[in-house]
Amino acid sequence: MALFHWTEKPAAVLHQGGVIAPDERLPWPQTAAMGVQHVIAMFGATVLAPILMGFDPNIAILMSGVGTLLFFLVTGGRVPSYLGSSFAFIGVVIAASAYAGKGPNGNIGVALGGIIACGVVYAIIGAVVHTVGTHWIERFMPPVVTGAVVAVIGLNLAGIPVKNMAANNFESWMQAVTFVCVGLVAVLTKGMVQRLLILVGLVIASVIYGIFTNGMGLGKPIDFSGIANAAWIGAPAFSAPVFSGPAMLLIAPVAIILVAENLGHIKAVTAMTGRNLDQYMGRAFLGDGVATVVSGFAGGTGVTTYAENIGVMAATKIYSTAVFLFAALIAVVLGFSPKFGAVIQAIPLPVMGGVSIVVFGLIAVAGAKIWVDNRVDFSQNKNLIVAAITLVLGTGDFTLKFGGFALGGIGTATFGAILIYALLNRNTSTGVSVADAPTVETSTAQPPTGR
Repeated sequence: MALFHWTEKPAAVLHQGGVIAPDERLPWPQTAAMGVQHVIAMFGATVLAPILMGFDPNIAILMSGVGTLLFFLVTGGRVPSYLGSSFAFIGVVIAASAYAGKGPNGNIGVALGGIIACGVVYAIIGAVVHTVGTHWIERFMPPVVTGAVVAVIGLNLAGIPVKNMAANNFESWMQAVTFVCVGLVAVLTKGMVQRLLILVGLVIASVIYGIFTNGMGLGKPIDFSGIANAAWIGAPAFSAPVFSGPAMLLIAPVAIILVAENLGHIKAVTAMTGRNLDQYMGRAFLGDGVATVVSGFAGGTGVTTYAENIGVMAATKIYSTAVFLFAALIAVVLGFSPKFGAVIQAIPLPVMGGVSIVVFGLIAVAGAKIWVDNRVDFSQNKNLIVAAITLVLGTGDFTLKFGGFALGGIGTATFGAILIYALLNRNTSTGVSVADAPTVETSTAQPPTGR
């Protein structure tokens, strides 16, 4: 089929540093090797997100592979991208399911219903964009809005690791050891190790934790029994969704965040490849939405395009969509290994808390980076007010109730940012929208966040 045809480039191109376009590929052995690299790049974040929400990491890995395959099919194999667990869901999923922060999420069904609702909204947006184009999205969600909303995701989550993931002073110190380890990896290493700073830092901190607890008896020891008893191969623990109105209303607005992420990612790939992918934007949204719906029905997290994998493409100059077929298939195989899931579940909670502090902080900073990259002008009161109100609404978990429904935190911040910007971005004398200065209203060329 023409849909899956790539022009083969000689292996020498890889060594010469040449560019491999989305519709090209290296020989299959080299293509497979690049696929393994993409799995490594997405691995840490795709596993971390479900743990923070109390989901099964095996399901998340499995559905990241399935979602990537679906994305490939819907986009006709034209958009190079990997879909992994989205961090944008963490705050609203924890709020909707009242998750305590350790072990399996006992109310996962309610969260899954909301994730499916979000996926449906996202898919509808994709269908509309495919029909009418992307201009209306860029108009309602300029950088000042997307930056504020992305920042709010991290700020809204900040209290979870600080207040709920350390039971005593020793565990608080272990959180500090963990984020210091991640910081040292980020600064003192290079290459692929640096790209895996979260995963490598987590491993180092877990070893240190084990020395203090299992070796010196200073805290709760790591329990390895689950790893020993788990099978190497087996079906993951699938879960069924429960459709709750309040949970769906709380989680569905995350679709706006996913649109902003995907929009930025495609703009970034367009800039790197020199090929305009705007014509596939609607398909990309639709594919991501469908993948999120399928993941929700299986018990997985919502998914999004990953900035980590875009970073790998930028470093290797290999944008072939064939690479992502291999990456997706590897993820599917990993999803059927209970032993792998048991290893993830054995990670100490304080270590996860320290990693969470880093990750949530990085999300908040990613929002500020959008402002910097797009030169948002905060001397304009319009931009200043939108950002200020959005940050406080999300960080303070401002909640509005509509009868039996409640919208709080990230939800009110997201809708608030869009509505307030639309209100303030109007000429009071004519009632029509005023175009901002070019330095403010440039398109989001950089990916806002990989999650």
